[in-house]
Amino acid sequence: MTRTDELRHVPGGRRRTVLISGASIAGPALAFWLNRYGFAVTVVEKAGALRGGGYPIDVRGTALDVVRRMGILPRLRDAHIDLRRLTFLDEDGAEVASIAPHTVTGGVAGADLEVRRGALAGALHSAVRDDVKFLFDDSIDTLDQHRHGVDVTFRRGGGRTFDLVVGADGLHSHTRGLVFGPEERFHRYLGYCFAGFTLPNTFGLVRETTLWNAPGRAAVLYAVGDGDDVHGFLNFARPQPPLDAFRNPEVQRDLVEAVFADAGWEVPGMLAAMRAADDLFFDVVSQIRMPRWADGRVALVGDAAYAPSFLTGQGSGLALVGAYMLAGSLAAERDHTAAFAAYERDSRPFVTLNQDLVGTGDALLFPTTARALEERNALLRGLAATPPAAEGRSAHAALVLPEFAPTAALSSGRTDV
Repeated sequence: MTRTDELRHVPGGRRRTVLISGASIAGPALAFWLNRYGFAVTVVEKAGALRGGGYPIDVRGTALDVVRRMGILPRLRDAHIDLRRLTFLDEDGAEVASIAPHTVTGGVAGADLEVRRGALAGALHSAVRDDVKFLFDDSIDTLDQHRHGVDVTFRRGGGRTFDLVVGADGLHSHTRGLVFGPEERFHRYLGYCFAGFTLPNTFGLVRETTLWNAPGRAAVLYAVGDGDDVHGFLNFARPQPPLDAFRNPEVQRDLVEAVFADAGWEVPGMLAAMRAADDLFFDVVSQIRMPRWADGRVALVGDAAYAPSFLTGQGSGLALVGAYMLAGSLAAERDHTAAFAAYERDSRPFVTLNQDLVGTGDALLFPTTARALEERNALLRGLAATPPAAEGRSAHAALVLPEFAPTAALSSGRTDV
């Protein structure tokens, strides 16, 4: 009999209920650990189904320990992309340097994982789908906290009271907006915009990335295998975020085309592919920095609380580690206020250390001036002649996962926590 089964048979007892908003990475990971500790979990997701495919993401350092403890590491190793080469080109399309990807990412060759986002989401969902209730094509409409719980109404109708609610709904979190206020209070714009889309692999790329740079502009072709498609990214510097483009795909396309109108190499073809793409994703490069991650009975995890930006490569890692730490804190503390405080106290140093990686990663990938680009290219040529370090970047593994001991409150039938 599992621990969850034992808790279900406690005379007169009731499992604490938790609603999680978001079924991408942080949400299912949190659901897995909460279910293991005996909570009754519901996950609501605005998308109609689990999203497959997607751009590549990294799992490394402390996050590797999380997926190992979840038992999904073998499945993720099978899905590992094993990117072999990262080639930098100058504005004329000539090669500047071709290096091992780990030289730039700070990862550890042979240990770290790179998988499609959908592969990680699928592995997490499979690990918990039989024990947790998923509500797809729905979302939270309203939240009303009170002494005994959180009254939630849903967009598709109906409502329910939960003991706790957790927002795991990403950078533009709706849950955060309902409880903590407008996004602009916590949004830290990092000076770049990007457009991502897929296009036919007519370039002969196999498990490699090619990155073209001009001052303040970059075009990336990312082949995760030897298939028919590649991921295309067009990134550009902009002093202020283009607020008028966020909700209008045509404005987004027009903006990107105007920025790259005179670019060479493969960029004209990429612009044409972007114009026809049905999977265009446009956003700003930014972080979420919050003074606190919980309010009353509502907490945030992953990008909703502390998005680090793709410049760090640690978005999924922080989501996995944060989910583990939040669930363990809730299991170890009798009172949810104390649990949320412990989650923040023990996780924030790791989060901040990884968010601060933008201070070293942005200039290398996306220089904004001609001089900075020349200096970057000289550095890359030196890196190409030097074997990559084996130890990786210390920030990725700066937190050692604690072991959590569930309190008696989880199996006592108490509901006043």
